[in-house]
Amino acid sequence: MDYYETLGVEKNSTPTEIKKTYRKLALKYHPDKNKGDKKAEDKFKEISEAYAVLSDPDKKKQYDTYGSTDFHQRYSQEDIFRGFDLNDILRQFGVGGSGSSANFRNGMGGNGRFNSFFSQGPGGGCGGGCQAAPEKGQDMTYQITVTLEEVLNGAERTITLRKNGRSHNVSVKIPKGIEEGKKLRLQGKGGASKNGGPPGDLYLKVGIASNDSFTRNGDDLVVQKLISFSEACFGTKMEVETLEGKKFMVNVAPGTVHDSRLRIRGYGLPVGPLGERGDLYVKIGVKVPRELTDDQKIVVEQLQASGL
Repeated sequence: MDYYETLGVEKNSTPTEIKKTYRKLALKYHPDKNKGDKKAEDKFKEISEAYAVLSDPDKKKQYDTYGSTDFHQRYSQEDIFRGFDLNDILRQFGVGGSGSSANFRNGMGGNGRFNSFFSQGPGGGCGGGCQAAPEKGQDMTYQITVTLEEVLNGAERTITLRKNGRSHNVSVKIPKGIEEGKKLRLQGKGGASKNGGPPGDLYLKVGIASNDSFTRNGDDLVVQKLISFSEACFGTKMEVETLEGKKFMVNVAPGTVHDSRLRIRGYGLPVGPLGERGDLYVKIGVKVPRELTDDQKIVVEQLQASGL
């Protein structure tokens, strides 16, 4: 669903214009004015979801950045409606305040379902003769582990899931810059409905696999390199390889101390699917030998005597 098209506004519309347009549509499609009209009910849900996103600056920015498909992989309906008080908004517009508005919001439940909307009996936006709407199937959550290379480049995976004792192959697009703990939403890939409603959604919770060479710090990468005490004193050059395999020669300045960091700009991880990349930091460690030869002991003792 394209939220701008659903509300009939442009991407550069002002918050006031978006609010004004939603008010007009909410008055037209509000359930109290369209009792028993399933199309109006569905339209009211759609415009309310669109307004919940486009009226929130942070959600709107994410939607504009990632597009509809990636946005819905990242945001569940619970996320979309979090902090969105429909009753309060409708009261501002001079509508709502009746049972149907509350039922609409309460019917979303914890996972965005509208199961009880229009099925509450008297005062619920429809008479006592209404039948319960088909319930959405259960949402399902699985863990998926991705590599830093997949975070860098994005990927498409086919994963095998077990549902109802059978194996199912599901294709999933892993967007660039995906973060630990984020959920990818696959609409309609969850549990089946018990009474003919739509299937639930499948959420893939992302974990990041450890890497032998790199650690992640937000959108930056960190690689550890060790140098000797003499190299720390006099300076040196070393080769550093990036996550994608590009090699750089970097200068380590004389007098470099333990845990110093050198930065290679733009060779970290992407800031989202369309964003620029973070940086690669080379963390310098100074090696201390566990054992010394006799000659080394003499040299170190001389250094100690000289104040080093």
